[in-house]
Amino acid sequence: MRELVKVPSPAEADHGIALESEQLRSLVQGFRGSVLFPTVAVAAFTGARRNEILALRWDDLDTAAKTLRIERAAEETEKHGLRIKGPKTERGKRSITIDDDLIALLTAERERHLRIIAGVPDGAVVDLSFVKLPPGALMFPNPPGPGEDFSFLKLRNPRNTTKEFMRKAAKLGFRGLRLYDLRGTHETLLLDAGVPVHVIAARCGHDPAVLLRSYAKRTRKADTSAAAVIGALSRGALGI
Repeated sequence: MRELVKVPSPAEADHGIALESEQLRSLVQGFRGSVLFPTVAVAAFTGARRNEILALRWDDLDTAAKTLRIERAAEETEKHGLRIKGPKTERGKRSITIDDDLIALLTAERERHLRIIAGVPDGAVVDLSFVKLPPGALMFPNPPGPGEDFSFLKLRNPRNTTKEFMRKAAKLGFRGLRLYDLRGTHETLLLDAGVPVHVIAARCGHDPAVLLRSYAKRTRKADTSAAAVIGALSRGALGI
């Protein structure tokens, strides 16, 4: 089993797991070929919340601007069941800049959906420019069961998504890792890289103080880097 990086102090607010950058890449690559692969990639490389990701629509993707717009989240209640709601605060509404690789992955996923609508198999050469997704089509709708048609508007169950993720992650050696931990990992790696706190907070829909108090995990790399900086400052001053 892989050694995961955890919050060092039990007194801290959040006891999640933060992966090193190499571990994160290994995890995401391990999901390649899984139905969860695009979902995991978005979670890892945007820092968005699980329920925000499950509520993403294709209209939220702007390939020209290279952004994902977060405007809603999935919610499960006893009274209304599974539904879409707005964010808790205005801070939750935001645009997240994404890289070319993630854009390419999402573009391929959208093409897969278009092929499903057109009834065209993967690999077949066809013009999909005239094929349209239904209004409000979700990026990551609930996969159809045996004998069911593909629905582009049916929300994927958040709890089942986490369970499926944890089962697959455990097989890859990441036992105990939650889908939610990819958010903390994303924030931690950005902090380690020196990205300003207010920039990360805006990207992830956080209050900067909450980000530092509850979501910033310490990684060995960051601790080693800090020690190296202090070592450079102390060199020659200790008379050793």
